[in-house]
Amino acid sequence: MSKSMKRFEELTMLDGASGFENEISKYLEENLSKYADEIKYDNLGGIYAIKKSKKENAKTVMIAAHMDEVGFIVTKILPNGFLKFEPLGGFREDVLLAQTFTVTSYEGKKFTGVIGSIPKHFTAGVAQNVKISEMTIDLGASSREEVIAMGIREGAFVTPKTTFEKLTENRIMTKAVDNRYGCVIITEILEEFSGRELDINLVVCATVQEEVGLRGARIAANMIKPDICFVVDCSPANDMDGSAMSNGRLGEGFLVRLVDRTMVLRPNMREKLVKIAEENNIKYQYFTSPGGTDGGNIHQSLVGIPTAVIGICARYIHTHNSIFDMRDYYAAKSILEKLIESIDEKFIEDVRK
Repeated sequence: MSKSMKRFEELTMLDGASGFENEISKYLEENLSKYADEIKYDNLGGIYAIKKSKKENAKTVMIAAHMDEVGFIVTKILPNGFLKFEPLGGFREDVLLAQTFTVTSYEGKKFTGVIGSIPKHFTAGVAQNVKISEMTIDLGASSREEVIAMGIREGAFVTPKTTFEKLTENRIMTKAVDNRYGCVIITEILEEFSGRELDINLVVCATVQEEVGLRGARIAANMIKPDICFVVDCSPANDMDGSAMSNGRLGEGFLVRLVDRTMVLRPNMREKLVKIAEENNIKYQYFTSPGGTDGGNIHQSLVGIPTAVIGICARYIHTHNSIFDMRDYYAAKSILEKLIESIDEKFIEDVRK
């Protein structure tokens, strides 16, 4: 297993729903501190690793990931020991029934539960369109008192419980690729440039609460005040029909995200990305999305921050098992490396026009 693949395993197997990112931030602090001149936190838990330039008045480049994965928060413990919950991020109801989940207590204790489903024997002729508000998690406990004795309280967080599997030479199946991909790539980019002098200040950061409204992104922009930002995030692949015209295809390179509901990629930035990719034979694909990324808040911060999303796509995101292609990851890493080597005052001036 490659170092990159091993990092994917380590990070995707951690649990961190929106507002509960501590496991991931601890991992990142331990790993980023090896390569950074300085580590900082914001007041909501976002983490920043800074590599300072010796150049006077150097421009600042920020690469922003988010740490959180989609999950739930426990809102009520019923008398029979079942848990009611609310979503932290977007789920389709039909991917939840009979699936196993990890419930993490405030003290960090972990318990396995399953979202209950009614057997077919009891549902003959009855449509099963169960809403999240009607679902419960079964921990195997027989009473509220037993759940409390286990250490679980209202406010515990819940994440999908699954395994990390290498399916083929290049394709991996795991949870939370959205957005532990970003956490892997910021670690490896900082490692790549740790022994090199740069004419820019390089800041890699991991934000909080992206899945519930891009909440950590504006904080990051206001804290770092970058001259340019690249957001690294994972988007939904839509290639299951085998069509060459699909929007987001595994193995076809990093995503040049043209437009989503939160941001339009400006043409001068788009042309920079495409030119550098083509000059260096880095595979890329255009992508559009009805969703959004941290770029939506970052590019609107301060007086406007030139921003682009350097993404990869994965099948079945926001479920227990996403599939992605390591070749897309390496393409994303390569374009980021080339961008960092290319950025100077003229580059930044060009993308501001």
